[in-house]
Amino acid sequence: MNIRILKPAALAVVGAAVVCAAISAPQASDKLDGKALYRERCGMCHQGIGMAVSLLSRRPGDTSKGLLEDRKDLSAEFVFTAARTGIGNMPRIARGEVSDPELASIADYLTRARP
Repeated sequence: MNIRILKPAALAVVGAAVVCAAISAPQASDKLDGKALYRERCGMCHQGIGMAVSLLSRRPGDTSKGLLEDRKDLSAEFVFTAARTGIGNMPRIARGEVSDPELASIADYLTRARP
């Protein structure tokens, strides 16, 4: 059995590569349906008479009436960050609830792939 021992410098490079890969913005998978995921994972608050629709529709000048699907000013980065960190009354959504690829697909759907 041949076991290689990595030197600290090599471990640092490998560790940095792993961290960079984890931090980079996830890409939506072509196999994931962002619309279906949005309705399944977000719809209870962000569709119909959901609490988020009611709260967001109170914003002055909101022509979307609180419906995220009708907004044209969202970016995928904003959707992803707002979901992961929480914003206003919205709690953060953990990766255990919605994976990074799923959330990226939802963000792409809501922004129609706007950056």
